[in-house]
Amino acid sequence: DCCGSLSIGDLHAGGIIFYLDSTGCGGLVAATSDQSTGSAWGCYQTEISGADGTAIGTGEQNTNDIVNNSCQMGDGLISAAELCANYNDGTYSDWFLPSKDELNAMYQNIGPGNALGLGNVGVFESEAYWSSTESSVGGAFRQNFVNGNQATNFGKGTVLYVRAARAF
Repeated sequence: DCCGSLSIGDLHAGGIIFYLDSTGCGGLVAATSDQSTGSAWGCYQTEISGADGTAIGTGEQNTNDIVNNSCQMGDGLISAAELCANYNDGTYSDWFLPSKDELNAMYQNIGPGNALGLGNVGVFESEAYWSSTESSVGGAFRQNFVNGNQATNFGKGTVLYVRAARAF
């Protein structure tokens, strides 16, 4: 076996595994803590070409598309995507803002969604978190970590929680 036995909820590759691919040797981890308790998605009224990926595996490209657009946030603030792209846990610096489906997997597998019976091992707050999936020039997807509700077209200027992810 190429990687030993990895499981959802394990600490690995700088974070907490919330998704494993079909080989069981690759997947996604969530950072062990939030990157922000209040950041805007940014780029309000600016369409970000390519930042509309929803599936698992699209968060990194969404984040790159947002960061490369260089939207001005005002007041020297940076977007939720930039916060994740700039994050370094001391070992890894290739973090990104998760896509809509990646964020849902965090909620379901290591968050309060508790689909696997692990409990909230990611220690997520009972708040809404941004995804990197844009839905319109003025909105993006966010996920409520109280009830799992994903809202489309949530105002990009709204201040929400942010949790980075990375692939391994």
